Amino acid sequence: MNFLDELRWRGMLQNYTPGAKKLLSEKNVSAYVGIDPTADSLHIGHLVSVMILKHFQLFGNKPILVVGGATGMIGDPSGKSEERNLLDEKTLRKNQEGIKKQLQNFLDFSKNQAEIVNNYDWMKDFSFLSFIRDIGKHMTINYMMAKDSVKKRMSTDAKTGMSFTEFSYQLVQATDFWHLFLTKNCRLQFGGSDQWGNITSGIELIRRKENGDAHGITCPLITKSDGKKFGKTETGNIWLDPKRTSPYKFYQFWLNVSDTDAEKYIKIFTLLNKEEIETLILEHQAAPEQRLLQKKLAEEVTIMVHSKEDLQAAQEASAILFSKNSGKILAKIDEQTFLDIFDGVPHFSITKSQLTTPVNVVDLIANVGIEISKGELRRLIKGNGISLNKEKITSTEQTVSHQDLICDKYLLIQKGKKNYFLIIINDE
Repeated sequence: MNFLDELRWRGMLQNYTPGAKKLLSEKNVSAYVGIDPTADSLHIGHLVSVMILKHFQLFGNKPILVVGGATGMIGDPSGKSEERNLLDEKTLRKNQEGIKKQLQNFLDFSKNQAEIVNNYDWMKDFSFLSFIRDIGKHMTINYMMAKDSVKKRMSTDAKTGMSFTEFSYQLVQATDFWHLFLTKNCRLQFGGSDQWGNITSGIELIRRKENGDAHGITCPLITKSDGKKFGKTETGNIWLDPKRTSPYKFYQFWLNVSDTDAEKYIKIFTLLNKEEIETLILEHQAAPEQRLLQKKLAEEVTIMVHSKEDLQAAQEASAILFSKNSGKILAKIDEQTFLDIFDGVPHFSITKSQLTTPVNVVDLIANVGIEISKGELRRLIKGNGISLNKEKITSTEQTVSHQDLICDKYLLIQKGKKNYFLIIINDE
């Protein structure tokens, strides 16, 4: 199976230029993907392009990732209805370092088998006059206006129009391709289907300036089965940085996708081969209630982005609501994971001084504002209906102290099977 066939069966191939297949028959071909460093972390929306580079490298080729320090200062109009905020160089450099660190989980950078470059490093040397002379004269207004990204942006924002800054974006991206063609012998660019116009502008610039032969390959834009944008949740993006999205929350995202999406995503976001995936799909279809596809997908992606240890911790955290060993898991859990698990649970506050000495559990729960009377609490405790930190309270005389706190700050109260309350211990 060749590289294009690999992308095709995985659902990662939308379009490619005539001649791309012939180019890929050569050895050690170089190709690039551009990512604008608008944050110091990638999110899962970037993973499609990164996985294409990963497969490209596995086929014996050299991937190049262009961090768009220059283009990030402009903002790509493709797929956008508004002009994005512009970032300064210091912020862009910081973001670049964060992205570079994450990519090392995917690509082998040893012995120059992959590269990360920043287009600011060559774009900064252009003056305005040299840019419009050396680049702009090769591209006509008619050619640039005909791009779908430009026409769509103009039609959706007809009142304010499109700034010259945004309009020039395709010239800057075309310059990237031309520069890499000259300096890295890079003759291939990957991107989402919305990047087709920018990619072909680069191909055209290389043809006109160098009489060179370059090509492009695009993948479909990934959506969810309900038509909504992939990777977006009610709380925003799912990030690769564990400080932005905890491994538990990351794992849960993949675990909770629909059957239809799981069947699609496991081809795109894992390195499992065709036989493994087809077998897994059949097993899942025979017993969909076991969610085998979702579990395998969540495992593979969490290990790839984070680690086996983070996967194990996420799986343990996911079992807290049902496991008999929940108390032991809570004793070693990190604060962010704990808060992610019990996000939305009603919470109440007390001060540290209120736990200076051990407090009777009935008095504590009744006095923080939870609407359960002391009489009802005593009856529930006698019937094993109240838990503290997932451990049954066995006596109405039981006390609570600082030693019971989760992450030195929280107490988790459970009434029955499904009702949870969080007590937060604040400073004075």
